[in-house]
Amino acid sequence: MNRIKRNHLVEILLHILFWAAIFYTTGNSNKKFDVVRFNIKGDIKQRVMVETIYSQSFLTLFLLMLLFYSTAFWLLKKVMTFKSNTARVAVVLSWTVCIFELNSLLAPLVTSPPPPPFLNPFGFFHFTNAIIFLAMLGIAIAYFFSKEWIKSDLLRKQIEAHQLSTEIKFLKSQINPHFLFNTLNNLFSMAQAKGNDELADGISKLSGMMRYMIYESNAETVPLKKEIEYINNCIALNKLRYADHEAVVDFRYNEFISDLTIAPMIFIPFVENAFKHGVTINSTSFIDISITVQDKELLFTCSNKNHSLIKKMEDEKSGIGLENVKRRLDLLYPGKHNLEIKIDQDKFRVILKIELS
Repeated sequence: MNRIKRNHLVEILLHILFWAAIFYTTGNSNKKFDVVRFNIKGDIKQRVMVETIYSQSFLTLFLLMLLFYSTAFWLLKKVMTFKSNTARVAVVLSWTVCIFELNSLLAPLVTSPPPPPFLNPFGFFHFTNAIIFLAMLGIAIAYFFSKEWIKSDLLRKQIEAHQLSTEIKFLKSQINPHFLFNTLNNLFSMAQAKGNDELADGISKLSGMMRYMIYESNAETVPLKKEIEYINNCIALNKLRYADHEAVVDFRYNEFISDLTIAPMIFIPFVENAFKHGVTINSTSFIDISITVQDKELLFTCSNKNHSLIKKMEDEKSGIGLENVKRRLDLLYPGKHNLEIKIDQDKFRVILKIELS
């Protein structure tokens, strides 16, 4: 945190030094010179002492700052959403021309003393002003893209660090998976031998979920149908803890294109918390889950009764937790997702939209 604050202070200081240098340059470019008016015979008719346009350094500096900051922090972000490069260039240049013409319009009005009626000295410096304003536009564009490149590079490093951290945690949590699978297979065989089909089915589903978590969910993306299968198994195992009337689950999904993929384990925290905080013993609780895809936009919804314990989702230290899910979505789908959490007295509802590639 201190490093971030220090970087911000350094950046602010550099901005101050930059504008001080601009002001010093324009302020010291004030020069007075004689403008001579001749008659037809070649004799001197009138001589006037004229100052350059940069006698109005504060006005010029203010408009240059307006051009720089409005372009770097607002205009370029807007025009980058345009599909046409021609439109982008036209809007940026039009904005620059507007500020430049504003400078040309105001400079004569604030000049003291005003130029004589027969002379407009500002015309001499019109071309120079244009070069300066275009140069400032170029600096603003360079500043914007350098900041965007730094953001992109930082985000890439954060994703790599997150993936590395996830892999390390996964490796630490591995306890000889072959031993676990062999044990589950033995328990499955024992349950079948004793005729307990429900227990055998639960063990089989648990084995499939563990295999998915250990071997398949390490990939950046998995087939969407695999994630749906995992959710179905998760629902089936969670329902084993309750009577049929206590946890009524409706999980709906349409037929998906076979090549659609998604980051693994995105929806599970919401499903697990729906059971953990939305179902109580000796009462009927409804959980409604749906996944739909249209034009490669995925919509996931999960709603359940609110038993006033749902805020534990954010404070949960033993699960993934809501904040970690948000962080993972920010890293995996930057600018391509929208997560809404709606809580009222009766219901907790999750609405997640993801743009699939």
